[in-house]
Amino acid sequence: MIDVLVVDDDFRVAQVHAGFVDLVPGFRVAGRARTAADARDKAARADLVLLDVYLPDESGLDLLPCLSADVIMASAVTDPESVRTALSRGALHYLIKPFTAAELGERLQAYARYRSRLSVGDRLTQADVDRALGTLHETARGAPKVVKGQSPVTSRLVAEALRRAGEPRSAAEISEEVGISRATAQRYLASLAQAGRVLVSLRYGSTGRPEHEYLWRPGQSGPLAR
Repeated sequence: MIDVLVVDDDFRVAQVHAGFVDLVPGFRVAGRARTAADARDKAARADLVLLDVYLPDESGLDLLPCLSADVIMASAVTDPESVRTALSRGALHYLIKPFTAAELGERLQAYARYRSRLSVGDRLTQADVDRALGTLHETARGAPKVVKGQSPVTSRLVAEALRRAGEPRSAAEISEEVGISRATAQRYLASLAQAGRVLVSLRYGSTGRPEHEYLWRPGQSGPLAR
């Protein structure tokens, strides 16, 4: 399991990004931080940091080289100098906000493959290093319609229910409509989000924790359209 620290001064954005991380198999949120000082304390317990540039006490660009964990920048800052600075100081990726669960998921999966390639044997050849670095910038193309171990029929039913709704639905609402458990609905919705077919956001109630809600992505002509 790869532990991720989400660093963003906007707690709602941090919640959304943490939710995106939770959708990716093999990754979990190790914590959240809203300041550079907090991030310094928590980064030692993470494998990967999702780091914003704008923090209230220090720029994420200045914080970046101080972190022992790997870093993916996640920021709305788009000027070339900031991007070059982030990459020169060790960021593995620079992801521009706003981004989708699928876009972050592709980077996380590429990062997992990168870590795996650098964990083979006691010594690495130049070819090993080259393949690992190349893997970092690979993104999933033509994702399979159904994740291994999932039923094509159930996947189609979940996708069709969401497409038909025409508005955001929670896993609980989809589970009731399709007649499956909430946990099962959550798994299939997460797979659709990972494939980029649905958009994920947070629904805030008057009390309790916010829950994920899912919306069929505009432009998708059918439940399993590419």
